Amino acid sequence: MEIPDKDTLKQIQDRLSLTPRLVWDHVDEVERQALMAYAEVYKGFLNQAKTEREAVLEVQRQVQERGFIELASGQAGSKFFLNYRGKTIALAVLGERPVSQGLRIVAAHIDSPRLDLKQNPLYEETDLVYLKTHYYGGVKKYQWLARPLALHGVILKENGESVTLRLGEDPDDPVFTVCDLLPHLARKVQMDKKVDEAFIGEKLNLLVGSLPLGDKEIKERTKLHLLHLLSQRYGLTEEDLFSAELEVVPAGPARDIGWDRSLLGGYGQDDRACAFAAVAAALDLTAPSHACLVLLVDKEEIGSAGNTSAQSILLEEIVAQLLARQGESTALRRQALMQSQAISADVAAAFDPDWPEVYEKRNAARLGYGVCLTKYTGHGGKYQANDAHAEYLNRLRGIFRESGVIWQTGELGKIDEGGGGTIAKFLAAYGMDIVDLGPALLSMHSPFEVASKADLYMTYKAIRSFFSCAA
Repeated sequence: MEIPDKDTLKQIQDRLSLTPRLVWDHVDEVERQALMAYAEVYKGFLNQAKTEREAVLEVQRQVQERGFIELASGQAGSKFFLNYRGKTIALAVLGERPVSQGLRIVAAHIDSPRLDLKQNPLYEETDLVYLKTHYYGGVKKYQWLARPLALHGVILKENGESVTLRLGEDPDDPVFTVCDLLPHLARKVQMDKKVDEAFIGEKLNLLVGSLPLGDKEIKERTKLHLLHLLSQRYGLTEEDLFSAELEVVPAGPARDIGWDRSLLGGYGQDDRACAFAAVAAALDLTAPSHACLVLLVDKEEIGSAGNTSAQSILLEEIVAQLLARQGESTALRRQALMQSQAISADVAAAFDPDWPEVYEKRNAARLGYGVCLTKYTGHGGKYQANDAHAEYLNRLRGIFRESGVIWQTGELGKIDEGGGGTIAKFLAAYGMDIVDLGPALLSMHSPFEVASKADLYMTYKAIRSFFSCAA
């Protein structure tokens, strides 16, 4: 056989080989500027939406400004939203085809790992006042020590009045912290132990005050002083803390990372990076072929249990209402779902060169190489996974190729190193095709996750092309 010349070999290689593509090598100046502008708006969303309640309110504000109306309002229209219990929100844009012929669904979650206050949180110890917490989701407990923390949430008074709290974000606000043990005293109780034994959940107590009220005859007078402040400023009693949802989150804004500002760091990018991209794509829609639905759910980080999670019947109810909007029978809701195509928009694990031993390098996502398609998640032998079909993956390949979306594949580490799940398996139970898609992150589940601005933009571009495809 005649050996091809060098140019021909290069052409053969380009045609046949799978070569990862760095986004920065394949975008022109116009798209690079759009990419950077997208990241600036996204940073604002991260800063405003540090809890699931805040995310719902911010999304609702954005879509109402763009003409979306409440799904149950009875008003005529083609763009709707549904705010469910203040912790889950859905956006829908009706298409040219009947809803019964299937929807294009993008589902993401808007909860993130954090510290929640316990029901009876307030106590005094050695003239210091603390709030007891219970960590939520998969956290490394040591990452929450000795750093500025903010308190966000809602408190319901006995009379039913609601108090919204967001303290620690403004430069003039006080912040809170969980104290760590000094290294001089930590050798036996921390440094000689395994990490999961050295840092104890019951010691993640939030320091909130130290000023006494009254003289030495008053018992627990530092706690009393804090209760007095809460009463004066918000009209609260200690019992009101029982009917509260207060979340401890990292204080401070999302930031650019690096001199070149190509990376973005901030809290809650898992999974608000995907939630933001889905909303941005929905706002771009005008007259899609199929009805398009964005579903932003709660409780993913704790297994999707609860009435605001992906395991609730909310999705069926939304589809039933959309069918009714178009004059179709609500009994067709399951038929519509079985004919739907969906994306479980969730982040992936980016290859970390400092920890190569836990990744399978050939199948690990990399920062800057585009949105990541994850065929399956789960753990071990694909337990608790949704494993997307080849036909559906091929369809998405075609959509992304036609739309200029730069994408890659990825797995969550080596087979026996761990794993994880998403909401994909709960939507797959309806019979629809679904696959995981999202940007890869470094330091996932930490208080300061790292993403590439290039991958964030490609996630938005991928979802937009999925919604807009006519086939």
